[in-house]
Amino acid sequence: MKKEITTKKEAWLHAVRLRTLPLALASILAGSFLAAWKESFRWEILLLAALTTIFLQILSNLSNDYGDTVHGADSAERQGPVRAVQSGIITLPEMKRAMYLFGILSLVSGLLLLYLAVEDWKLFSLFLALGLAAIWAAITYTSGSNPYGYAGLGDISVFLFFGLLGVLGTFFLHTLSFEPLTLLIGVALGLFSAAVLNINNIRDIESDEKAGKKSIPVRIGRTAAVRYNWALLAGGYLCLIGFVLVSGQHLALLALLAGLVMWKVGSGVQRAKSSAETDPFLKTMAISTLLWVVLFGVGLLF
Repeated sequence: MKKEITTKKEAWLHAVRLRTLPLALASILAGSFLAAWKESFRWEILLLAALTTIFLQILSNLSNDYGDTVHGADSAERQGPVRAVQSGIITLPEMKRAMYLFGILSLVSGLLLLYLAVEDWKLFSLFLALGLAAIWAAITYTSGSNPYGYAGLGDISVFLFFGLLGVLGTFFLHTLSFEPLTLLIGVALGLFSAAVLNINNIRDIESDEKAGKKSIPVRIGRTAAVRYNWALLAGGYLCLIGFVLVSGQHLALLALLAGLVMWKVGSGVQRAKSSAETDPFLKTMAISTLLWVVLFGVGLLF
């Protein structure tokens, strides 16, 4: 049963989607743990990278609320949680103004991060371009005339921005260097992040199909999407094992404990018979990804 939104405050909290923020922070923490492992950690980089990422995630959530309402995915027939614009309490112009606000906040925070992290103008320009690409990706996932999320490309975007770029970019801003082993952790976080999106899309498979949103579950069907989910989870743990074998940091295997929670997530999604039964595993998967990172970091450093 959908929880009814009755006030403006509730509507904005739904639009911000606080339960997605742990996932947004996971790659920043992972890159920072790896930087600390290499003895190049900087607190100001962690704090500003985390702030920028939070702003970008909120921008993406607001844009998703806006875009899915415009394109019809957030219709009255949708089985997932009620969205802010869908509820009628927040208007489309209000949501668009909020998107502009968080787009500006993301840019300002990101510029300050780059100013403190890099002195070379070529590197500054490169990371600025990546930051602008992240803002563009956050906005155009479901918004605009040709949203890439409706073409089923969301998984690729999440893999890149929440995985590879999030981990490797954060590590580089701390250390101003590249470490090949960080690729394995970046891939792991990308796969786990794609699993979060996949669970979201499994939940919304019926309404997305009616709205013409060709997510991967819509394209391949629920049964295959559940198998795909298991593959994403397994891939993340294979990357962890590969990192430990190459680095010799055996205590990093502490992150395997998070697999107990992720196993329950995978099994729960497989057993779920409705959108309402699937929805709770979305939050659990996001939190377990952050737990994986924390356990990995603790094992890596201690």
